Amino acid sequence: MLHKLRQRAQDERGFTLIELLVVILIIGILAAIAIPSFLSQTTKAYDASAKELARTAQTTATTYGTDYAGNYTGLTQTVLNSYEPTIQTASGGGNAYITTAGGGSNYFYVVAQAANTNDQYEVERTSSGNIYRFCNVPTTTGGTTYSGTWPIVSGTATTNSAYSGTSGGCVAGGW
Repeated sequence: MLHKLRQRAQDERGFTLIELLVVILIIGILAAIAIPSFLSQTTKAYDASAKELARTAQTTATTYGTDYAGNYTGLTQTVLNSYEPTIQTASGGGNAYITTAGGGSNYFYVVAQAANTNDQYEVERTSSGNIYRFCNVPTTTGGTTYSGTWPIVSGTATTNSAYSGTSGGCVAGGW
């Protein structure tokens, strides 16, 4: 029996250097394919954070309007933050933040900017109660930075042609 164990130990020598190199090469190829797709996920996360902030600000602005009988005059970033302290109103810490907010007698708008990508996401309620969502990507990622005045709609329906670009969560000016 001892002879059989010695014989088995001699037959099992391990892997050759060529076999180990082939395995390492295969792992390297798989990593080269997978790593770029993982890197693009950070941009999507920044954009998703800005969209979530815009939706939270929309809900908060609606609450503000409820308190003032449907009137959104006086709505600002500071007011949104006082209603909902988790709404960030200044850049910093790598988080999305509200760049501008405002409203009139029966409409409002809020604009959130994504951290690190500078993509902008606007939610706007028109005087007729319709909700529009616009987005813009900066020129560095193939878009044109929006240079007009906020809001785009200003209480009446319009198209989102003022925005452009396709990046992250912004597809042809909408989200």
